[in-house]
Amino acid sequence: MARKGTASTQSVGARRTGYVIAALINAVMLWLVNVAPRWDVVPFLTPEFSRALGVINASMVAGLVVNLVCLVRDPRWLTALGAVVTTAIGLAAIVALLRVFPFAFDAGGFDWAVVIRILLIVGLVGSCIGLVVNLVALVRALGRGAGSHRVETGTRM
Repeated sequence: MARKGTASTQSVGARRTGYVIAALINAVMLWLVNVAPRWDVVPFLTPEFSRALGVINASMVAGLVVNLVCLVRDPRWLTALGAVVTTAIGLAAIVALLRVFPFAFDAGGFDWAVVIRILLIVGLVGSCIGLVVNLVALVRALGRGAGSHRVETGTRM
């Protein structure tokens, strides 16, 4: 069965476009959180957010760096390694947010704190699954050795 549109058959241009967009998103988020307007203008974030800011910044910087590196060169093993690194740091950021829980919502009405905790836990579970999947992809890519270059055109059986 032929598969089209998978990571192995996407064109170089499509992958590079994705890397550029992801890098730009990380750069913009870093700017918004740290420079202007800064995180402290968000009304539901408490000063405790600064305790998690380091690992959150590390997550965005890792995403930026990985995407810029993959923009230049993206063999399977490198993209898999980048996914492992960014997922692991993202997981650490979620754990930090759960531990610090720097969110405060108005007492009246809907209990947004419960929703945020549930979403963070879902993100935690998803990141754990993603980390395992990315580790498997890395091991598979490394197992292919020198033949782990992407198929640039055509289909794969």
